[in-house]
Order: sequence, then C-alpha cells, then structure tokens
Amino acid sequence: MRTRTSATTALLALAIGGFTIGTTEFATMGLLPDVASGLGVSVPAAGHTISAYALGVVVGAPLLTVLAARVPRKRLLVWLMVAYTIGNVLSAAAPSLGWLVAGRFLAGLPHGAFFGVGAVVGTAVVGAARRGHAVAIMMAGLTVANVVGVPLSTFVGQQLGWRAAFVVIGALGVVTVAALWLWVPAGAGDQDSSVRRELGALRNTRLWVAFGGAAIGFGGMFAVYTYVAETVTKVSGASTGAVPLVLALFGVGMTVGTLGGGRLVDRDVYRTVVLGLVSTLVVLVALALVAESLVPTLVALFLLGATSQVLGIALQARLMDLSPAAPSLGAALCHSALNVGNANGAFVGGLVIAAGWGYPATAWAGAALTVVGLVVLVALGRRGAPAVREPGKDVADRAVEDPADLQTAPLP
Repeated sequence: MRTRTSATTALLALAIGGFTIGTTEFATMGLLPDVASGLGVSVPAAGHTISAYALGVVVGAPLLTVLAARVPRKRLLVWLMVAYTIGNVLSAAAPSLGWLVAGRFLAGLPHGAFFGVGAVVGTAVVGAARRGHAVAIMMAGLTVANVVGVPLSTFVGQQLGWRAAFVVIGALGVVTVAALWLWVPAGAGDQDSSVRRELGALRNTRLWVAFGGAAIGFGGMFAVYTYVAETVTKVSGASTGAVPLVLALFGVGMTVGTLGGGRLVDRDVYRTVVLGLVSTLVVLVALALVAESLVPTLVALFLLGATSQVLGIALQARLMDLSPAAPSLGAALCHSALNVGNANGAFVGGLVIAAGWGYPATAWAGAALTVVGLVVLVALGRRGAPAVREPGKDVADRAVEDPADLQTAPLP
C-alpha cells in the first residue's frame, strides 16, 4: 500500500537524480575555459563536449526507453544512474578532447530516459491526479542544480581543476543510486509493455507534431540563455563577476516556474502548454526592449526562467498524454526535443549575432522561434492524425482523438 512517506521519499530520490543530472549538464558550460586550457585546445573546440552531451540525450532518450521496455522501472532507474555515473567518471579521466567528447556522449545517453521513466514512477507513487506535482518535484532537482549545484561544481573545477568537478558529480551519482535503491518502491510504474508496443507509439502523428513544436518553441529560451553572459555584460552593464549571480537568479526563476507549473498542469495540460508559450513570448519581447537597462533585464531573465519551466513541464505531460500506451517514451522524447531546442536556439542566436544585429537581437530571434512553436503545437497539433490505437485495449490505454480530451487523458 502506498503511504505518504514512501511517496515523499520516492519523489525525493527522483529529485536528487534531477539535481545530479542538472549539475553536470550545465556545469560544463561554466568550465569550458578550464577544459580548453587543460587539454590544450580552443574554447570552441572544447564546446564540442556540450554538443556531444546533447546528442547523447537526443539519441539515448528514445533508444534506451524502447530497448528497456520490459525492465522493471525501479531497476531501470538504478541502472540508468549507474551508467550516468560511469560516463562522468570516464569524463574525469579523459586523456584527450576526443575521449572527453566520448565520455560526455555516454553521460548524455541515460539523461532523457531517466526523466522519462522517473515521470512515470513519480506519477505511480502519487496518483495520476497529481502527475504534474510529481514531474515538478523531479524537475525541481534539475532547476535547484542551477542555483546551487552548478555554481559549486564550477567553483570546485576552478579551484581544483575541471576533472575534480566531474569526480564530484560522479559522487552525486553514487548518492542518487543509493537513494533510488532505498526509497523507490518496487513495482512502482511497472506496466505491461514491450519493444513492439513502445515502437507502435512512434507511429502517432500528433506525437511528432508535439515533438517538433517543443523542439522549435523551447529553442526561444535557449537563443537568449546561450548568450546571456555576453548580453548582461556588454549590453546591460553588469560586471563579469556578477554573471554567476545572474545565472543563479535565472535558476531561481526556473525553480519557481517548475513548482507553479506542476499545479497548472494538474488542472489543464493543453492550456498550460499554450500559456507557457505565450508568456515566454511576452517575456522575450520585453527582454529585447529593456536589454540596455540592468534591473529590468534581471527581472525579465527571472521571468524567462519561470515561464520556460512552466512550458517544459507542460510539454512533458502533453507528450505523455499523446503516448498513453508508452508514457515513459513520451516523457523521454520531451527531453530529446528540449535538447534539440537547445541546439536550435544557440544556432539561431549565433546567426543574428554574426549578422551584426547585436545581443538584444537574440531575444527577438527567440520570440520568433516561440511563435513558430506555438503555431505548430496549436494549429497543426489540432489537425494531427488520430493517435495509434491497439486492438483490445480499454480506453485507459488508448490515445484520445479530441485534443481537448488530452487535458484529462488517463495513464495506464
């Protein structure tokens, strides 16, 4: 029987996993100069390690989720975090840039699958009616990492060398493995699934429309975040030493948005997706207009962190609704989409900077990406083909045809 204590500790274990993953994902960005210096390469070359991690997430999220369809969810979470820990330890020991790129790719592989499976396990321990809350708690670990874990690991890397940061992250992975093993109830989130059933979910046109809309729309935030240090120092007038504080402020906004977004998702998934996109669009436009003033820029960055996380949680719930027979896959695909958005946003933001339009133009570029994502998710998503159904499954295991029904689509 599920108890409040077991549900709380299970969510705490998932949040610790989110904290561990969030720390390593974003800490690498702050340590790029140290990595480049330590390996004797340029900073742009060291940046390939970030791209390799993102590629690992995009590839690993659907691949590992499908291949491990029959593995009990608790056991799978543990093994995913073991693999994540090994990837970070290998990164710490990398003798060259090529080996570090390989280590970051390996570390990225379990990322999306962990959050996908974790969303299903979290839903199982608290009940489908509080799914948004469960996802928010797990994702809160990732956002808190931006406030605490990333600055601390960056400090450790700067003081003791970048390899030490990955050793610390590896230690966090060991703590996460222990927490998952001790606190996640056996059988939580287990379902009658198979590789064939997971692959069948990929035939759902609406799922891919939502994936594309998420990958484009969420790129709007990354168009700004990728170049936020240059924006606040070269345009807004902040000192270089204030950049970590600016990033921490953004992380606080992400945490607020994560917790608030969970409540909104529990009320209405589809409307929260639209709200997340529209509010992010408004904040990006505001940021473009006030970028030359420091205080309004800081307020806008805080709000951008909040609105982007409301959007992220809503998109994860949306993709889970669109693959009710394979919710782990839907949730994992969300993290693939967000990492594609990371690449899209950084690329488009770089284009406008290279064109000489200035750093504030990254916010206009982000707004354009958000508008396109909104159009895809709202207009094309409503006209998408019906979700794939499996003969013999009851309504709880079938995707609904009316997008409005997606707000309350039950999970298996």
